[in-house]
Amino acid sequence: MGNRSIKWGIVGLGNIASQFASDLLLIENAELTAVASRDFTKAEEFGGKFNALRMYNSYDLLFEDSEVEIVYIATPHNSHAELSIKALEKGKHVLCEKPMALSYQDAQKMIEASKKHNVFFMEAFWTRFIPSIQNLLQKIGNGIIGDVNYIKADFAFHGSETENKRLFDKELGGGALFDIGVYPLFLSYIVLGKPKEILAKAIKHKSDIDLQTSMILQYETAQSVLHASIVSESDMKAIISGTKGRIELNAPWFIADGYSLFINEEKEATFTLPALGKGYSHEIMECQNCILNNEIESKLWSHQNCLDLSRIVEEIKNQIQLHF
Repeated sequence: MGNRSIKWGIVGLGNIASQFASDLLLIENAELTAVASRDFTKAEEFGGKFNALRMYNSYDLLFEDSEVEIVYIATPHNSHAELSIKALEKGKHVLCEKPMALSYQDAQKMIEASKKHNVFFMEAFWTRFIPSIQNLLQKIGNGIIGDVNYIKADFAFHGSETENKRLFDKELGGGALFDIGVYPLFLSYIVLGKPKEILAKAIKHKSDIDLQTSMILQYETAQSVLHASIVSESDMKAIISGTKGRIELNAPWFIADGYSLFINEEKEATFTLPALGKGYSHEIMECQNCILNNEIESKLWSHQNCLDLSRIVEEIKNQIQLHF
């Protein structure tokens, strides 16, 4: 990646930002230059913990910091589009936490801003960059399990409305689909591409967010059966099945440290591929490579990939009648 350090800023200093900042410390040529929270005490505590050079009580002040090169947007979903576009307009590169936006229209505006201002933008789909996913995609591409005709993936846990209010808050873009449903949808998309047809059903909360959503993605010769829930648990394994065999990703599959390969129902091999740190390190390195190579998008998770997934999510949002 070269010798030059890339200077990062982080806005929104919650749990995800803490995990991200921990991984940032593992990257030799990454520097946490500034952090911002509307609560300055929080900014001071976070900045002190992760060795940030400057702390701000305003996102706008961080966007104005001339030393910050790339901003990681880790605020609640409802502010992703607005803050990303503001940062891009200030000439900052942006890594925006998933989902990048709560509507396809907003996602389009974010990509347009990246292109207009000629700065890097990527949705922070960290799973795309972890070693196990990279490795199995290569093997699938080489035909090791034949033609993929079935995917099963879910992301489900029992959330607490008292402990995690954001998750159940409609105004902040809460609910199963946007918070965690995007993960199984991502897996289906990255393996099989855009579906021909989508069928989705949800159980709703009194606040109108979805508590659990089940989805079937129909392709020419394949189907994906996907599920997301914030009120029930699952084993969180994922299966990718083809005409010659199948791959079973270790749980939780979206940060799998490896997978098993089955050929003709017999276990052929087990692959162990742990991520560096918590796993965010791999998307950090991808962002830095792109910036150092003067690229405004990643080849592994491109602007078009971001838009394709956003359109799939939009279709499901409309089917289950989510309104933000």
